[in-house]
Amino acid sequence: MTPILLAGPAAEPLGLDETRLWLRLDARDEDPLVLALIRAARSAVEQATRRALVAQAWRLRLDRWPHERRLKLPLSPILSLDAVRVFDAAGAPTLLDLAGFHIDAQRGPQLVLDATPPAPGRIANGIEIDITAGFGVSGQDVPEPLRMAMRLLVAHWYERRGDALHEERIATLPAGVAALVAPWRTARLA
Repeated sequence: MTPILLAGPAAEPLGLDETRLWLRLDARDEDPLVLALIRAARSAVEQATRRALVAQAWRLRLDRWPHERRLKLPLSPILSLDAVRVFDAAGAPTLLDLAGFHIDAQRGPQLVLDATPPAPGRIANGIEIDITAGFGVSGQDVPEPLRMAMRLLVAHWYERRGDALHEERIATLPAGVAALVAPWRTARLA
C-alpha cells in the first residue's frame, strides 16, 4: 500500500516573514529561494519523522481487507477519515458508511473495521481509503521542536547554498536538526 498525495498542505509550518526574520534578511529579492527552502525543509522533516506536518489529503489503495480487521496506516497523525470506497468487478465504486470504521491513534495509527465491509470485486486496488493527515491545518499546529528543526535546516541550506556537497552529507541531517526530530520519529511499517 503506497500512499498517494491528493492535496498537499495549504500552508507551510513556517511563514515567509518569520523565516526571513530567523535568517536576518532585510531585502525581499531572495524570497523565492526562502520559500523553496521552507518547502524542502518541511519535506525533509516529514521524511525523517514519517509524519505529515500540516493537513494533507492522501489516498490508500488496497487489494483486500486485512484478516485481523485492523489496517496499519503509513501516515500519522491522522486528522480524519474522509472516505472509504469499494470497487465492484466492473470498476464501479460504492461509498461505504464511515460509521463502520474508526481510527485507533494509540496503536500506530490503525484503521479499525467495526463492521464487515463488502469484499472488493476487482483483484487489484479494489479498495480506496481517503484520509487527512497532519498535526492541524495551520503551521502553528505543528509542534515547536519540528518547526525549530525546519528553521535550522532552512538556515543550514541557505548558508551553504553554493557549497559542493558530498553524497554522505546530502543524506544526513545536521546534528541539531536530527536531535530535534529524533523523538518524533515513527517506526517504519513492515
